Formats: sequence, C-alpha cells, structure tokens
Amino acid sequence: MFNFPSEVFRVSYGDLCYMKHNLVQTLVSTLVGPLLYLLAFGYGMKAGDTEYIAYVIPGIVAISSMNSGFSSSSQKIVIQRLFHSSFDELVLCPMHTSSVIFGKCMLGIIRGLAGGIIILGLGMILTPDLFVDYRFILALLMSSVMFSLLGVSAGLLANSTPTLSLFNSIIILPMSFMCGTLFDVSSLPEIVSYIVWALPLSHTTSVLRDAASGSAVDPVSVIMIIVYAAIFYAICYIVIRKKLY
Repeated sequence: MFNFPSEVFRVSYGDLCYMKHNLVQTLVSTLVGPLLYLLAFGYGMKAGDTEYIAYVIPGIVAISSMNSGFSSSSQKIVIQRLFHSSFDELVLCPMHTSSVIFGKCMLGIIRGLAGGIIILGLGMILTPDLFVDYRFILALLMSSVMFSLLGVSAGLLANSTPTLSLFNSIIILPMSFMCGTLFDVSSLPEIVSYIVWALPLSHTTSVLRDAASGSAVDPVSVIMIIVYAAIFYAICYIVIRKKLY
C-alpha cells in the first residue's frame, strides 16, 4: 500500500542526516545572504526607516526561501547524478516517483522555512510594523516548496555544474533583485514590469508582503504560486519517468 510520508522520509533521510551533522554550517550559509540584504537595504538605504524595513523584510524572506530551496535541492541532485551515481539507484528503488521528488525537496523546504523564520524574527525586533499570522507561514511554506521543486527540476536537467551555475546566474540572481523584493515593481518600465510580474518570486513576495502588512492576500498570486509549483513538479515527474536526466 502506498505510504507517501514514509517513502518521502526514506528518500530524504540522507539529506536530513547531512543537515543534522552540519547544522551550524547549514544555518550560516542559509543566513549570510539574507542578513547582508537586511543590513544593506533594510538599514543602509533608508537609514533605519522602520516603514521601509517592514516593507523590505518580506522581500528578503522571499529571497531566502528561493535561494535556500533552489540551491539545496539542485546541488544535491547534480552531485548525486553526475558524481556519485546514487540517484539512479534511488530511482530503481520500489517507491513512487512523487515520493522521490518530494523527498529530494525536503532539505530545501526545511532550509527555506528556517531561514525565512529567522529573518522574520530579526525583522520583528527591528520594526513594530510587521504583522505575522498563519497566512505568512503558509505563504513561506508554499514558496519553499515551489522553489525546491524548481531546484529538483534544474538539478535533473543540468548536465554539468557549470550549467547549473549558469541557470543560477541568469534566472535566480536576477529574480532576487527584480521581483519587487527591494522596491516596487511598478517603478519599472511598463513592459519590464509585466515580464517581472510573470516570474514566480514576484508572486511570493506579493503574498508575503500582503500577509505581513495585515492586508488581504491577492488570490491571483496564490494561484500563480500553485500553478508554478505544479509545473515544476510535472517537469520533475516527466524527466524521471522518461529517464531524461
């Protein structure tokens, strides 16, 4: 009988053990980038303006969930595929493809949640203007899942580590700065803002910012996050089932 949680745990067990034995290094690598964003943009640009800090914190949380989810999942897959050949052995095990996909996402999901919650905690110390409820945590979870799925799909499709680095440089890094994380997308030229608004991080940032300000969350952004997650999952599923990796 299909036991999805058990299979996911078995797939992710090695990655979780790795994280446990390298907990300090994992947390430091997860938090260095977001903390630099917080210092440079949260305090540096507006000289400690609490309103701007409250504005930029959800964007930094979104960046953290994206980077942690993507890098953790993609790098593990590439290393296991190209250097250890252990991913082939995993796929041959008698378990469902969905379990393999979400099992390889778990490290990225956990890192995305941990980094985002820590940054959020620091933000709440710096400004009283942040409003946090279950919607924010749920949005952070959705973001971590979506970008972890993107990381798995990229890790499956990349034929070398330079290819993965190129993907990071032309997709992940530009999204970090352009998707409304640090400034309002509407300030961009109209055609550029349309393109930027179509990217997944823009919708993550929108939902997190709405939740953090106590406003109504835009349902279109929620739907787009779900759609993107479904697309990334479908890519992973097809690549594994058809052995295109």
